[in-house]
Amino acid sequence: MYFLALATDFDGTIARDGVVKQETIDALRRLKESGRRLILVTGRELPDLIKSFPELVMFDSVVAENGALLYDPATQNQRLLAAPPPPRLVERLREMKVEPLSIGRSIVATWEPNQGKVIEIVRELGLERQITFNKGAIMILPSGVTKSSGLLAALGTLDLSAHNVVAVGDAENDHAFLSICGCSAAVSNALPALKAIVDIQLMKGQGDGVVELIDKLLRDDARILPTERHGISVGVDCEGNKVNLDPSRGSVLIVGPSRSGKTTIATALTERMVAQHYEFVVIDPEGDYVDLQHTVCLGGPRMPPSTADIVKLIRDSTVNVVINTQALLLANRRAHFAMILDQTAYLRCQTGRPHWLLVDEAHEVFPKGHRGLPRTGTSELPAMVLVTISSGLLSVDALQAVETVIILGRQPFEALAEFAEAVGTSTPTEIPQPSSDEALYWTWRSDKPPSLVRVTPPAQRHKRHEGKYAEGDVGVGRSFYFTSPSGSHSVGAKNLFVFVEVAERVDDETWERHLRAGDYSAWFRHVIRDEGLAQAAAAIERDRLLDSRESRARIRDAVYGRYAAPS
Repeated sequence: MYFLALATDFDGTIARDGVVKQETIDALRRLKESGRRLILVTGRELPDLIKSFPELVMFDSVVAENGALLYDPATQNQRLLAAPPPPRLVERLREMKVEPLSIGRSIVATWEPNQGKVIEIVRELGLERQITFNKGAIMILPSGVTKSSGLLAALGTLDLSAHNVVAVGDAENDHAFLSICGCSAAVSNALPALKAIVDIQLMKGQGDGVVELIDKLLRDDARILPTERHGISVGVDCEGNKVNLDPSRGSVLIVGPSRSGKTTIATALTERMVAQHYEFVVIDPEGDYVDLQHTVCLGGPRMPPSTADIVKLIRDSTVNVVINTQALLLANRRAHFAMILDQTAYLRCQTGRPHWLLVDEAHEVFPKGHRGLPRTGTSELPAMVLVTISSGLLSVDALQAVETVIILGRQPFEALAEFAEAVGTSTPTEIPQPSSDEALYWTWRSDKPPSLVRVTPPAQRHKRHEGKYAEGDVGVGRSFYFTSPSGSHSVGAKNLFVFVEVAERVDDETWERHLRAGDYSAWFRHVIRDEGLAQAAAAIERDRLLDSRESRARIRDAVYGRYAAPS
């Protein structure tokens, strides 16, 4: 399930003239039996609500008094979320013969046409109070208290994300809580202004409309959600329309050669997740995201991330997490990722978050030839953004989980054909050529052809960390191997500092063989991706007057000149 709860108004939504039909009660029970939660969000005072609606006990939480009071029907515990009404306010309302007048634990309510008197009294007393209207009712509450603030308090108690809640209402005071939920709906008797801003306009009114919504939710779950309203923006297509990614509809693959902009677009996506209050976790094997804004980073080149810290922060709804796995060997990274996936999958099943899991260098944890995805305690996988240089390096099972492919670079046809072959589908015949600020976008299971997307860049500047390969692990396939001329023995270097250590130990013949072949500068350029170091090494490789001892010293000095020597 993507949507884990229904938040509903009472009067005019599930109830008509204060009465909830049996058909509506039965539908609410069916939704509860599906494993979802029920939250009632109402302007009513609690004693009146309990008296008029005995089935209140089926709800997991009740927000009463328009956000001022939180009630747990199971335990009957009440928590006041706002200050009580000032005695002087109640006294003046009575002196001015404002009738009818209802005094709650925080709310003070009356009906039109008393709004003039209410506004006059609030102004006269100099109170910081807000006046909220609800189809003829007038509610006086402390500033900032709305159905939205009350619902957020309820979700905090239930440990649910608002993105995974469907909300339904009918009146002015419902705007607030509908606007924060992942999907909003209005019954047919709702005010036109409310219908104009919701995702779903129901065909039926009051309780019948809620039954209609519940049937849709049980049948379609996340498919009821319009992606154009709630998706994460990648950019715009050739016609200027937004192109969005949806966390409820499968994983995303970002593929392209080195320096094609993969990390830049991934960074931009995290910014939009933050802006829309989606929570995410980044798996960062190379230190590319250590300065990513709005995140907490765990681990580093020398310090593996603590399992206890990972679990703690993933469960913290207030932070997004970057997990730096540079200090781990490749095999350990895969085991670490399996643990992270299990934790995020379980948490998402229970709470709806984290909404996204971004995996850089995805081929390291989903290598080609590896069967199956890491096992989890639940089948509910978080939506993943997989970033890699080539889909041919990924396992078929990981690729089959992908719904959307974003291809960067100047050879999109080859990259797209490689993906299509891996997943067993035909390669589209007409593929447009992207410009430097465009990407190829393909939802491969749909009947839509690949299209061009003008990618919106991130606000923050991505800083490639030059030291990330100094102490990390570039992986077995990209390590430097000092191989003797006869090929009888070979010693690998997984990073720059190990390279310098091994270079001091190999025999002169092996050292010279790689030096004259230009192997050192090639590794620095294509694997370490440090053009300055590559050029310095190339100059040393061309200098035939240097003996083995001197060339080693100069290569070592070039490395330590750009990367601080290990302490």
